[in-house]
Amino acid sequence: MYDHKIAIVLSRDLLDWQKLNVTAFLASAVAIQFPATHGQPLVSASGTPYLPFLKHPILVYGANSPAEVRRAFERARERNVQLGVYPRTLFATKNEEENLQVVAQQADEELELVGIILYGENKQVDKALQGLKFHP
Repeated sequence: MYDHKIAIVLSRDLLDWQKLNVTAFLASAVAIQFPATHGQPLVSASGTPYLPFLKHPILVYGANSPAEVRRAFERARERNVQLGVYPRTLFATKNEEENLQVVAQQADEELELVGIILYGENKQVDKALQGLKFHP
């Protein structure tokens, strides 16, 4: 049993490729920031090492509207849950420098969030996600 949880909230209006892209980028944020979430390398019977996974399961939720993503974002902030964001404007960028510039030009309340990732204590993450359903 894990005492912390990783959860991703995706806007349901995204195209499939966008959902996959946003999920991958957001999951990488937790992996980079929190080394304690890293598992051990997988090693085959041949002795070949493979990259490790995150130790925690990643639960993916769907939001039916931008307001639902925003609500989860605000509730997570109120509960001091670690957050990563993916604003819609990042679909138009081509590299990290542009990503940094685009986000830096917008205040938190101006970000049109299409995806967020939460990492924190189970109860706090659950409270932030109250009312959302798993993504199909």
